[in-house]
This record gives sequence, structure tokens and C-alpha cells, in this order.
Amino acid sequence: MTGEKIRTWNEESLDHRNTLLYAMGISEEDVKRPVIGLINTWNEMNPGHYPFDKELIAELKAEIYAAGGLALELPITGICDGICSNTPGDRYTLPTRDLVSSEVETVAELNMLEGMVMMATCDKVVPGMVMGALRVNIPTVMFTGGYMAAGHYKGRMLTLTHTKQAYAAYVEGSMSREDYKGIVRNACPTPGACPFMGTANTMSSMAEILGLSPHGNGSTRSQSSKWHELARQAARGIMQAWKDNVRPSDFIGQQSLENVVRYMMATGGSTNSMLHIPAIARQIGCDITPETFDAISREVPCISTIYPNHPTYTMEEFEAAGGLPGVVKELIEGGKLDGNTKGLFGTLQDKADTVEKVDHEVIRPVADPIHPQGGLAVLHGNIGTDSAIVKFSAVDPAAWTFSGPAKVYESQDDAWHAILKDEIVAGDVVIIRYEGPKGSPGMPHMETFMAAVLGKGLGAKIALVSDGRFSGATGGLAIGHVSPEAYEGGNIALIQNGDMIHVDIEARTLTVDVSEEEFARRKAGWKPIVKPASGWLQLYRRQCTSAHRGATVYWDKD
Repeated sequence: MTGEKIRTWNEESLDHRNTLLYAMGISEEDVKRPVIGLINTWNEMNPGHYPFDKELIAELKAEIYAAGGLALELPITGICDGICSNTPGDRYTLPTRDLVSSEVETVAELNMLEGMVMMATCDKVVPGMVMGALRVNIPTVMFTGGYMAAGHYKGRMLTLTHTKQAYAAYVEGSMSREDYKGIVRNACPTPGACPFMGTANTMSSMAEILGLSPHGNGSTRSQSSKWHELARQAARGIMQAWKDNVRPSDFIGQQSLENVVRYMMATGGSTNSMLHIPAIARQIGCDITPETFDAISREVPCISTIYPNHPTYTMEEFEAAGGLPGVVKELIEGGKLDGNTKGLFGTLQDKADTVEKVDHEVIRPVADPIHPQGGLAVLHGNIGTDSAIVKFSAVDPAAWTFSGPAKVYESQDDAWHAILKDEIVAGDVVIIRYEGPKGSPGMPHMETFMAAVLGKGLGAKIALVSDGRFSGATGGLAIGHVSPEAYEGGNIALIQNGDMIHVDIEARTLTVDVSEEEFARRKAGWKPIVKPASGWLQLYRRQCTSAHRGATVYWDKD
């Protein structure tokens, strides 16, 4: 697209816009500059987006102005999954991805922006921004917020997810209230993304692997001097992209999207990527499916030991070991990634070359992996006849094969209270259903239940099968995204207490000892549970696809 104008104005419409800009003190000379939107998610409600403050905005504006642009800040929604965990509000987190994509599209097109610097950190907001940017297709840079410091209490490494585990231990009686509250107070000491390989860091890495972010942005400590320098690089990068008329569609395609999946497998990335990458791919007519993930998982080993793949290593150790560029370096050297793939800030080989030496204690060579296969697996069987997924890099290998009787719950809340009361015991396969995209609606996390499982020391002794999803930090035998979901009549809706469930991760199977004839008999009397929803959630329920197809209202390209 080089050589084409990014926006075309007629004299009347441009003057009409300029009149409104004059009202805010912008000069006649400055309105002649290309307007670069600083699409900002800063707010005072979550730490992931808190770093995008006035100091940072001033830095970006100064760099962009020096390069010939006029940067204007445009705020949009920024949410944090952790704020609403285990509340009805969690139903809104996944739909927010599509909402954010709509906001990016709207502010870019309505304001006729010449380019964008998008700023976000957290789980659904980064992929939502990327979806919107691909639809708009103007020069765009993504600058992510970096990770927060790990917490510590009485010599123990802490992250946000440890607070849920501590609550279960406190209720059980194996932890004092003082220690539980001490963990709550000390788990999140600074702004930034939670410092494990959860969805926020997985998605920030995605933006960088796609070529939208400066080298190392996805694994740099928030608000550090290095992070501020990367912000200035982002500002210079957007102006170079504007001058060269380089748009996302010029470098993001099937190969770069598959590179993201390769990186996620190598790092044991979040299961939420199996919702977000397919939805992103559809914006530009590419095809990433659960089968894509599974095929790459069999080829690319897991080489990163960050929590929850490791009990104590966090993003702090990861960055010191070489960070995202270090993983890229190992994957290129191991023949698992094409270093010639280009992005706004250079090739993947350029990224790898920013690291002199990788600490192989934290980031393993391809020839000496943690697991010979990637961190995620796609399961099939007569429960998830389309698919189900598991982050097996966070599962004790002793539980990779698991069988047990079903204990069925129609919501996470019911199952959570049951395990706190010891009504769920070792050997059970817990079914939590009607928590899918349409069933809940909104597909909330099942993280709270699994944290209680881990807090009780039952991580390898209880399995969970759900049409809901998980936090990227979830450990234990947690199988989610079961498709078709219960609300749409998938077989998970027909499972009864006592049915024998079988999980075999290496064989990629998820089955129940119920015949097709028995399923047909049960379905004859089945009616879906319809949970209340209104407004945006009701619209999402009506329009969204299944988890197998990204759980998005933006799947169809017609």
C-alpha cells in the first residue's frame, strides 16, 4: 500500500474538523500535521493499565511531534479480569474483547486518524485492540504496559492467583487468617501485568511476535527505564510507519499468526489464546483453529519455566534470562521459527539478536525442553465433539491419564461452595456447565474453583471439565472450552452424576461411558438452562460463536 494516501479529506470537511481542534488550543500550523491517536486504556481501577499515565503520554506526544505528527489522546475501555473474578461481573470480561475492538474501529474511523499507538496490557483488551486495528488497517503500533513485580510474604513468591489458593487453605483451616490476609496484601506490589505466563503476558507477547511492538516490550518490567525507552521507540516507530505507509495487513498474515502459536506453545501460554488468535485471524481472512494449535503443539516443545509451569520463577526471572527475545532466539536456533518474518521493528532474527546469552535454567534450548510437546493440547471425544482444551504444561504428569465419576454442577459458584465444604473428593471429575459463551453468557473463568482445588492440595487428584474457560495462571487438571457447550445442546449438558469420565492427554481424548443411544434418550427430555442476561450480554449471547470458533461476534466476514 506504500504511496497511497491514508486519509482523503475534502476542504469543507477538513476545515469543519479543524474548527473543533482550534477550540482546544491547537494551532493552525499543528492541524496540518498527521493526527496520530494515542488509544489509551488508562484508568484507576486496574494495575495493568495504570502505567499509561500523563507522564508516559507526554513522552509519546513529544517524540511524535518531533517526528512531524500531532498525537492526541483518545481513551477507551480498559478492564482487568482479576477485579471481577468470582463475581457476576466476570461474564463481561470476554465480551469486552469484541467491545474494545469496536471502540478502536470507531475512534479510528470516526476521527479519520492517520495512525495509532494502542496502549493496553490486560487479557481481553490487547487482542480486542489488535482485532480493531486489523479492521481499520492504518499504520499502528502496540505498546503494552509491562509486568508487575512479584509479591513476597514470609519468604514465599506470590502472584494474584496465590490469594485464591490461600483462601481455600484458610477456609480449610490449614492457614491462619493473619497469613491469608498477609498474602492478599503482598501479592501485587506494583502496577503492571500479573508476573506469570497468564493471558496478559501471553497477549502482550502476541502483539510483539506479530510485529506491532518494539523488541522486548512483551517481557519488560512496567515503568522501568527500559520500558520508557521502548515507549519512545514505539512513538518513533508509528511515525516511520506513517511516512512509509506501512499497515498491519502488510506484515500480519497466516505465517505471523502461526508464529504466535509457536511462541505460545514454547512458553506454555494461556488457554485463552485459543479464543483470541482464531478471532484475530478472522479479521484478515486467515484461518487459525484449535487443530492449528494442536498440530503446532506436537511439533514445538515447551521450553519456558515461568509460573505456573514452575513453582517460583516469574517474569522477573524470565526477563533476566533473555525474555521474549530469548525464547525467539532458542526457537530460531532450534528450527522451530522462521527468523526472516518481518514486523514494524525488524525481523524475528533482529529480535533474537538483541540477546547475547540466554539463561538455560529458565529458558531451555529446543533440544532440552521441559516437555517435548507444546504447553496446550486439544482433546476430542464424545464430550467435546468439536473440541476441548487443556494447558497440560501446568498439569502434574501423574494426572495426564485420569478417570473418575462425574459430579455435575450448573455453575462455578455451586462447585466452589461444594469443594470448600469437602463435598468433592479425590478421584472426582467435576463437571461445571452452562458457563460457556452463550450459557453464562460470557464464558467466565473457572479459576476460582481450580484455585480451591490447588489450595487443598488436590491438583493431581481432581479433574475439572467445563464449557467455561480459565485464567492463564490456572494449574491442575483443568479442561475447558468444551464445544459444543451445554447451552447449545452439547453432550456435556447430558452428563449425569456418576457417569465415568476418562481423560488421556497424550492420546488427546476426553470421553464418558455413555452410549450414543443413551445420549439420544437423555436429549429427548432436555431443555437448556437459560441464565438471565440483558443489554450487551444478551446481544453477545445472540451473536457470538462457540469457543471452538473464538467466542466472538466478529467471526463472519460477510
